[in-house]
Amino acid sequence: MSSRLPPLNPLRAFEAAARRGSVSAAARELSVTHGAISHQIKALEEALGAVLFERGGKRLKLTSQGALLLPAVTEAFGGIAAATALMRRPATTGSLTITCVPALLSFWIIPRLNRFTDRYPGIKLTLIPANDPSQVFSRDVDVSILYGDGNWPDCWTRLWSHLRLFPIASPTLLNSRPLRSVRDLVDHTLLHGDRDGREWTTWFAAADAVHLPRGPQHFLSDARLSTEAALHGQGIALGDTITAASLIARGEIVVPFDLSVPANDAFYVACRQDVRAAPIVKVFIDWLFTSLEEDSLPEPQISARMLLRGRGGRTAENSNPLPGLPDGEKRQSWTDEPACDADLP
Repeated sequence: MSSRLPPLNPLRAFEAAARRGSVSAAARELSVTHGAISHQIKALEEALGAVLFERGGKRLKLTSQGALLLPAVTEAFGGIAAATALMRRPATTGSLTITCVPALLSFWIIPRLNRFTDRYPGIKLTLIPANDPSQVFSRDVDVSILYGDGNWPDCWTRLWSHLRLFPIASPTLLNSRPLRSVRDLVDHTLLHGDRDGREWTTWFAAADAVHLPRGPQHFLSDARLSTEAALHGQGIALGDTITAASLIARGEIVVPFDLSVPANDAFYVACRQDVRAAPIVKVFIDWLFTSLEEDSLPEPQISARMLLRGRGGRTAENSNPLPGLPDGEKRQSWTDEPACDADLP
């Protein structure tokens, strides 16, 4: 069958010239000379024993033989182009298993899940709440989003986001039990999202209140649980600039103090080296980073004018304020509403 097919290059020249109506335009499209297109068309006509274009006139005009050939050539080249595009496009069907920091999964990824589904309806996700670096090496896991120092050897790792920590509380709780200064935290339950309390200790140190007596405390070992406890008015938790942003924007929680501290660790995306190049994995990882850029929000602003009074009565209201709040800007109370050449030989 192949012996009966005309040569490929003359067919390309014929199709381009017929479609563009000009030898010169076809030459520009194919990045060859005017003479090369004319030569290829002449060679095709000789191979077929038929005249494909009428000579003369300002625009190329197909003969009846040329009009018979063109649709088949156009369809063939279109099919080749479509198949090539499919080969080059990342795979958008299949299954992915993702492990993710529970708080990030609940408060950031799940609210955006419909966007991923709308864009990649052929990808089925299995989402597992976990922050265990060892799962990166499991053959049952494709991608892990972890909170840690990023020092996990023998796997592909990329920093996704740094974050800052600050106290968060239910507005209902603060309406019934006010927080007028850092000393008032003694009268509130502290909710820990880590196992050893380091995060709250870091914040108290920045507030010059390390030696402040502590009231009741609960260790929930996970930021999702401490945030949910704060939502239910069970105490004061530490929120972060990623997972707490939407809750603050909706007024479900408030930021009572004008002080944030860098988190000890950061969010990272990790996977095994052998799956990093898989197109479906690349699709999901690219979506993660693109979504973070598209949804970049300003740092949460405090919801009330709070004076952080540490030891010796020092006022720390201007000490390391939450970024994005210009000096002197009024703070809200938590009760506020938030021509063609056609020559042929």
